Amino acid sequence: MRDPLVLLPGMLCDARLWRAQVEALAAGGLVAVAPTHLGGSVGEVAVQVLAAAPRRFALAGHGLGAVVALEVLNRAPERVTRIALMAAEALAETPQSAAAREAWIVAAKAGRLADVVRALPSWAALAPGPQRAAVQATVLSMAEDLGPEVFVRQSRLMQRRPDQQRALRHLKVPALILAGAQDTATPPRRQEFLAELISSAERVVVEGAGHLPPLEAPGAVNAALARWLDAAP
Repeated sequence: MRDPLVLLPGMLCDARLWRAQVEALAAGGLVAVAPTHLGGSVGEVAVQVLAAAPRRFALAGHGLGAVVALEVLNRAPERVTRIALMAAEALAETPQSAAAREAWIVAAKAGRLADVVRALPSWAALAPGPQRAAVQATVLSMAEDLGPEVFVRQSRLMQRRPDQQRALRHLKVPALILAGAQDTATPPRRQEFLAELISSAERVVVEGAGHLPPLEAPGAVNAALARWLDAAP
């Protein structure tokens, strides 16, 4: 049996982000999706994940979920058996990026969350093709269900996220860095930088996917996660 797997969704995403992965991987062992929208800081969310997780587990995160995953690893390295990061950010937020979020926060508070979602870099970073409209509909549905308060809370988490380069350099467990080939929000070259910090990392670039590979190219993501879960420790 594989290690239990905990999946962490990114901003304004819930378990629907990982639906295809849960369905594909559940036959090999426990697969659970942990929320990333209930805490007031990255550290607080990490503590919540650890409180609900098995004693030892594999961990995969997307976007904000990847930020939380690295904080989980920082706090309890003995419990994380392997880690997968998608659309990840290892550096602290720049002042320019933090300032850009303020206009989106104001708009979300004013009731224009759908407009904010369409204005985010991640919206334009989806790959073109027949699946794009369906992916966008899922993104909007998740965002509307979570609501503006969650957007504001998660925006603050990203603005205050810690620099995680040290955690990556000291990472010893099997690691997967996965990027969508057409992701312009967290482009493959940025993911390549993360992989270079980890001596043990496998790097996968998913063709036909942008910022949301679990939704855009679920088959390729499922295969990459299965290989990572089955890799020798």
